[in-house]
Amino acid sequence: MSAALAAGADAIYFGLDEGFNARARATNFPLDELADVVAWIHRAGAKAYVTMNTLVFEPELPIVEAMIRRVAAAGVDAIIVQDPAVCLLARAAGLETHASTQMTASSPLAAELLKDLGITRVVVPRELSVGEIADYAAGTSLPLEVFVHGALCVAWSGQCLSSEAWGGRSANRGQCAQACRLPYSLVVDGVTKDLGDVAYLLSPKDLVGLDAVEKLAAVGVASLKIEGRLKGPHYVATTVAQYRHALGEGASSRVDIPLDAASLHVAYSRGSSRGFLDGANHQTLVEGRFPRHRGLALGRVVRIDIDEVIVERDPAQRPVTGGLAVGASGGEASEPTIEPRAGMGVVFDRGRPEDAEQGGPIFGVESAGDQRWRLRFGNPGPDLGRVSPGDFVWISSDPRINRAGDQAAAAGRDPLGRIGVALVVSGSDGAPLHVTATLVAGYGAGRSTSGVSTSALTPARAKGIDEALIADKLGAFGGTSLHLASLDTRGLAPGLHLPVSELKELRRRLVVDLEREAVRVVSQGAAPSASMRPVSQGSAPCDTPCDTMSPLLVPLCRTDAQLDAALDAGAREIELDWMELVGLGKAVARAKAKGVRVGVATVRVQKPGEE
Repeated sequence: MSAALAAGADAIYFGLDEGFNARARATNFPLDELADVVAWIHRAGAKAYVTMNTLVFEPELPIVEAMIRRVAAAGVDAIIVQDPAVCLLARAAGLETHASTQMTASSPLAAELLKDLGITRVVVPRELSVGEIADYAAGTSLPLEVFVHGALCVAWSGQCLSSEAWGGRSANRGQCAQACRLPYSLVVDGVTKDLGDVAYLLSPKDLVGLDAVEKLAAVGVASLKIEGRLKGPHYVATTVAQYRHALGEGASSRVDIPLDAASLHVAYSRGSSRGFLDGANHQTLVEGRFPRHRGLALGRVVRIDIDEVIVERDPAQRPVTGGLAVGASGGEASEPTIEPRAGMGVVFDRGRPEDAEQGGPIFGVESAGDQRWRLRFGNPGPDLGRVSPGDFVWISSDPRINRAGDQAAAAGRDPLGRIGVALVVSGSDGAPLHVTATLVAGYGAGRSTSGVSTSALTPARAKGIDEALIADKLGAFGGTSLHLASLDTRGLAPGLHLPVSELKELRRRLVVDLEREAVRVVSQGAAPSASMRPVSQGSAPCDTPCDTMSPLLVPLCRTDAQLDAALDAGAREIELDWMELVGLGKAVARAKAKGVRVGVATVRVQKPGEE
């Protein structure tokens, strides 16, 4: 969190130790310390979003209600949710609510439905292209948030049930066991297919949307989202700084964070992909050789000489300039190349990541010819007896990146000066100097305070106080959470004098008041004294009162044979779940001819333009 703030994040999202967030195994934040954490974020000029993005069971609603009350009281800017019931509880508490990507709100129709639950922003699924996101934005008034960097799910976000089905750990309860990161074999017509070193068939590469940033901004996306939990501060600082740079916004001047293309991948990468931002191209999503961090490919081992390894760049790697380049497939991202340096960490990849892999820091580098290097290792270092010619070599760490992450983690705990202040100064001969200071950014934007000098203004013997002097002495907010955003001195008569010490004292008083206003928690809404739990509304979906109906058995049919069996058994109502429309039409007609009521299972996920 500290590294993200120092690198210039506009908002932070995080979970609580008390649960109900999608990263239960991450180190989260205690609810008892939430108010202090939120104040820290607000002093940094950023917003605080708490994740409560899991499904909630009925007996848990009172617990969630109590948590929401405390979250609202701590001054949290919004919560990110999956369960509609949590939306209703948050709405009753007057707390802003964002729809998690776990909601699978994949089209403007879904967004419009969510408005009734009090949703004020939608985090769209990762499976939409930039064009589909543009159509989405055009079809709803709700602001959209888009994942641009981090892990991809092998299923639609919020729809993966593999962890629950195989291990009893539901991803929708924050307990994902990441079945997608396990090795698999492929059985074709009953025969196991030899895939060589490709065993991680369901493990997607990481999403890198750096080159889509300008397009997303152009279509009106309100927020770009970076997955940061379960990662180190070096990753967080690097990604935040690089995406701010891609937006044309300067990174923090407090920390020198590498902005070259290679650093983004060395910080953390399972291989890079544009995901679905360019559309669906499944062949580019999975590498298949590994499920974990690799970094950036350097080349392959040519030979081993005692404590040295000769490495040659793989001809398949092509140098690129700037960000990601378009590969030969038309949609696959080509990673930047990298030059090895002493201190960098490497890992030797034999195509068996489930076994103990060799790696360690480089002690020395020499050129061994065109696109060849002699890498020298020491202690600690790899067991080169377990390294073979042909092994892939990856640059997995860089001291520059780690150092920047450590510096950002330290810097983010200090005042960052990111909250803008507008000063309006006025005064005349014989009257005190009057200053109104208004916060123009951050959590407390719009709040103001004022102050007057203890002495009256007098005619100056020489040059009087002017805009430059006031900016230098009254607007010198260094070492605080504030910076001078604008200064209006039109109300100050010219040729007047006030001791500089008075300006400094007035500034100190204003800073105390402004920093208090920047984190002061205002009421999030009038929470009712009784329970906030929503009352079920609506009527039965048919004209006959439910308590007078006998139970109706409704079979779900997916094949013609199932439909024929259900009709022969005398079913009065049938649900059809067909994969294609032509066969569905025939099936409906066949059931109707028998006088059977027919329901249709629609597609589970509907994208923009598919209405």
